[in-house]
Amino acid sequence: MTERSEVTRLLTAINDGESGAREALVPVVYAELRVLAESYMRKERPGHTLQPTALVNEAWMKLADQTRVEWKGRAHFFGIAAQAMRRILVDHHRRRTAARRGRDKAVTLIDDAAATFADPLDFIALDEALDELAAMDPRAARIVELRFFGGLSVEETAEVLDISAPTVKRDWRTAKAWLYQRLDAAPGTGDDPPG
Repeated sequence: MTERSEVTRLLTAINDGESGAREALVPVVYAELRVLAESYMRKERPGHTLQPTALVNEAWMKLADQTRVEWKGRAHFFGIAAQAMRRILVDHHRRRTAARRGRDKAVTLIDDAAATFADPLDFIALDEALDELAAMDPRAARIVELRFFGGLSVEETAEVLDISAPTVKRDWRTAKAWLYQRLDAAPGTGDDPPG
């Protein structure tokens, strides 16, 4: 059985209330969650205090508490994991920023998946822009979250959202363009905000 089908089998077992399924899932998904976390941490500023293992552990704790979720498969699981990691990273950055008021210690992240944003992004600005995008186009914001934070492919994103791959590609391109414009015009860049 492949790792992908094993994840789906275990998630189905969790949905069915099978004893031990949640514990059995940990070693199967841990390595992939760690790869995601390490990719985020490689993009962070040197000296970042949150380690990949801590990010994975915090994300797992959030995922393990998801008792009301009806898992639909591997892609759905990693989509929820993407949300958890996003929240953890943003909360961590906000705590650090609050502790350093008055000092310029912005933590940045580069979007390798899209290769659209050539300059480092302020992580909190990205989160705020995603919230703004979600208010206008929830599906596009969710696509960014799944692709960027979850590391899901176009096909996996389509599966999670129950839409076609071409729709994901179109919305992904549109969302990236909007985010690039929005973040490029963020305060402090000298540009006016998009009208």
